[in-house]
Amino acid sequence: MKNINVPVGISNFEKIRQDGYYYVDKTGLIKDMLKNKIPEVTLITRPRRFGKTLAMSMLASFFDIRRDSKKLFQGLNISKEQQLCNDWMNQYPTLFLSFKDVDGTIFENALGLLQFTIAELCKKHTYLIESDVVDQDDKETFRKLKSMGSNLPELQGSIIMLMNMMKAYYNKPVILLIDEYDVPIAKASSNGYYKEMLEVMKAMLSTALKDNEALKFAVVTGCLKIAKESVFTGTNNFVSDTISSERYNEYYGFTQKDVDQILQDAQIEEKASDIKEWYDGYRFGEFDVYCPWDVMNYLRELQRNPKAQPVSYWKNTSDNAIIRSFIDYAGSNITKKFETLLAGGCIVQCVDENLTYDILYSSEDNLWSMLYLTGYLTKARADDYKSEIPKGMVALMIPNAEIKEIFETTVIRWFDNSAKKWNRNALFDAVWNSDSMKISNAASEKTIGCYSTERTEQ
Repeated sequence: MKNINVPVGISNFEKIRQDGYYYVDKTGLIKDMLKNKIPEVTLITRPRRFGKTLAMSMLASFFDIRRDSKKLFQGLNISKEQQLCNDWMNQYPTLFLSFKDVDGTIFENALGLLQFTIAELCKKHTYLIESDVVDQDDKETFRKLKSMGSNLPELQGSIIMLMNMMKAYYNKPVILLIDEYDVPIAKASSNGYYKEMLEVMKAMLSTALKDNEALKFAVVTGCLKIAKESVFTGTNNFVSDTISSERYNEYYGFTQKDVDQILQDAQIEEKASDIKEWYDGYRFGEFDVYCPWDVMNYLRELQRNPKAQPVSYWKNTSDNAIIRSFIDYAGSNITKKFETLLAGGCIVQCVDENLTYDILYSSEDNLWSMLYLTGYLTKARADDYKSEIPKGMVALMIPNAEIKEIFETTVIRWFDNSAKKWNRNALFDAVWNSDSMKISNAASEKTIGCYSTERTEQ
């Protein structure tokens, strides 16, 4: 086996390239976006651990006018597109921010973390207040945002104000990259301040994305596609790309070609069948993909122990209780669906990709949709389900051995424990956030009840 530098848990493109970590080339995403005339606003949703943040970091490195990224992209696929590189590489002011840390058990704490996120963003662009071409009032507001002394309207208008300042400074429109846009709303929903946080985020995002003359284009990523009317009100320049779409799917997750190359480079081709059985099986559009988090974790473990067997890295536990979210609907119909899935079969369900967090737990259909959109189930291939599928319905199945193990363990615990009611909202919050410890702890409790909704980020 050949030793390679595996970048587990590293989502900074520049660090991966500069420090010599192994990188699976996903720069084709840049080419696809630019050659197909990228929409003014693109929302990309994928399950967690499928490379969204790394892709956004790559885009920031490529476009940001303050960087010199030629060496970072040297030898990668995008470097072959010389004209694209000349026209776009480090040619535009770029604003890149993530909302992944905007959490809090109460609204005031979450708002404080949002202020902190914006303050840290301002610190990266302090040069703006030194310019003579930037509006003086904007400079004053900038100083207040940077010191976390802004009021709520100033915070809500912070992104568009920063973009206006950057446009004035560079005399060019701004590329806006927002990662984990839905985290603040998801956490607000689980902690009881959904409406308050929704109003803040709606104002912050809609002003930045709608009728903004400072905007070149925006790319926004998240786990779920929150209904347009919920967050992106009035944003008519909006195009969404979900796991059901046909664009960009080879860039989120590892394709079979990617995995074959990894195995060849690491000289462990004999592990191909194990990796496929455990970590393949996700169907994004017409692409079959592996979970990259699992593949890279297993690769790292094999370098430590060549005899290591595949385990569940995605949840980092062998006793998840995902299935317990359906306890309120416990009955013969639900039980039969679980039995079908565990037997390797498919279930046909209505899937809604335009959920809002206030109704996320209101129906069985929404819960099945949640499992699909967060990666616990996947769309069946034609060979897996050959019967006719009614319009508006999707044939769903368990993607691989890892997820099957999660379901099997959960089912066992379901029947081992008493069938008391519990807070499925809290559970699904943990599922959405990939909080394996909470899920596992909840499953092992002797007395099942409502558990804390305080969560840890992935």
